[in-house]
Amino acid sequence: MSAVPRSDRATEKPAGRFRRMLDRLSSSQEDLESEELREDSETTGCTRIGDCADRQMVTVTGTLRTVTLRPRAGVPALEAELFDGSAAVDVVWLGRRSIVGIEPGRKLIASGRISMSRGRRVLFNPKYELRPLGRE
Repeated sequence: MSAVPRSDRATEKPAGRFRRMLDRLSSSQEDLESEELREDSETTGCTRIGDCADRQMVTVTGTLRTVTLRPRAGVPALEAELFDGSAAVDVVWLGRRSIVGIEPGRKLIASGRISMSRGRRVLFNPKYELRPLGRE
């Protein structure tokens, strides 16, 4: 008989490859993509977007979900939503109507100072690096 009480045995998770395979099979596609993005953020040494605080200098990575042209105070502004599996940040390039390579589904690394605007994290005019295509 095990030293672990019966009620605790039900909450134990078997460790190993079999458990990971079962978890992957029972997870939704969105959950799998989020987990992959979180792992990618850790391996590149970037800060998770969910851990970013207001006015903090950060380097974040993720996938662009949306890209839109939205004027701000009469100035063109290219806005993109960057998602890393933990949270999203709005990346805004002021004075730009388009940037080659900035498109939905593209992965990138962005560096700058996080600010809060209307309750959302925003990076204005960040330094950025496009991640290679076909790496998925």
